[in-house]
Amino acid sequence: MSAIIQREFNKSLLENDLLYTFPKIELHRHLEGTFDIDTLYELSIKNDLDTPRDKALFKEYCQFPKDHESDFLLFLAKFHNNWYRSLDDVYKVVYNSVIKIVNEGVHYIELRFSPEHFSLENDFNRLDITRLVIEAADAAAKASGLKIKYILTFNRGKQTAHEMLELYKKMLDLNIDSIVGVDLAGDETNFPPELFCDFFDAVNEIGMHKIDIHAGEVTDSKQIWTAIDKLHAHRIGHGVSTIYDEKLQKELIDRRIYLCQCVISNFQTASWSDTATHPIARLFRKNVPVSISSDDPTIQNASLVDDYTTIIKNFDFTYQELVKINYNTIEASFLTFDQKNKMKEDYSKALDLFVSKNS
Repeated sequence: MSAIIQREFNKSLLENDLLYTFPKIELHRHLEGTFDIDTLYELSIKNDLDTPRDKALFKEYCQFPKDHESDFLLFLAKFHNNWYRSLDDVYKVVYNSVIKIVNEGVHYIELRFSPEHFSLENDFNRLDITRLVIEAADAAAKASGLKIKYILTFNRGKQTAHEMLELYKKMLDLNIDSIVGVDLAGDETNFPPELFCDFFDAVNEIGMHKIDIHAGEVTDSKQIWTAIDKLHAHRIGHGVSTIYDEKLQKELIDRRIYLCQCVISNFQTASWSDTATHPIARLFRKNVPVSISSDDPTIQNASLVDDYTTIIKNFDFTYQELVKINYNTIEASFLTFDQKNKMKEDYSKALDLFVSKNS
């Protein structure tokens, strides 16, 4: 692509809504934060939930307000786990949510979900829920052409390390190859990573799944050090406090440990003061491994496309830089070596098609 075409292309990415079809690799998105609003509305009526019946008010009930100041408690208040009264309800909301992910230009995703989220209200069997969620998501991915793998999320505020390990060992009996990783999410402040060393020692020793740890989102970089040194993290969710620790930056570069960063989410949860000064660009241009993700797009009332738009507007990311980040993100994925090479080939073809349609 010539320099002149490159400049025009960078401009048109924003002006012509091309970002909706620009192929993206995404590694940090929670299924529970991706639910299709229309399906939730249907379930709320079907199951006679105490939610607004007016559609506009229902959306306000479910989503962080547009252009609202940062508010962590308001953000958390938008998460609900009482939508489901049957396994059919779970299947429906998962299918209807995953089938729309390609509308954001997502080429490949490692979608994380918590079996506990779906199970707590009705005490569904966690193994049955895991099978069902993946069955529904696989069906939606096949119908839409989305390439997908899964990460199991364990919540540090709702499960002890012992409970996590008991459930994880049962999960292994499912023998689902498309589960590629294990994630630790939840309250970083009151449940620091040190509490979960035994669980992740076991996950690491078993060796079936890679490890992804939420760390340094609302805490300092010490938690990131703990995650990579004691919890065997292959990837870090968010990790914005890395910007204050140059030694950690070098460590992440040397060990190729990626930070999956979510610019809009980090602003809404008050883990970063504003999107205009978010550290993703500074880290990327210092060669710290980063990727771009959405986190909880439905809750945030903002799609992955909005994250890309924000990054381009605030930090002048070029088309070539976005391509580089996405190729790097394939390297950061939990695919096997051969699968990564195949994904790079597929992604290259998707880029060629994108350019040919829009040049």
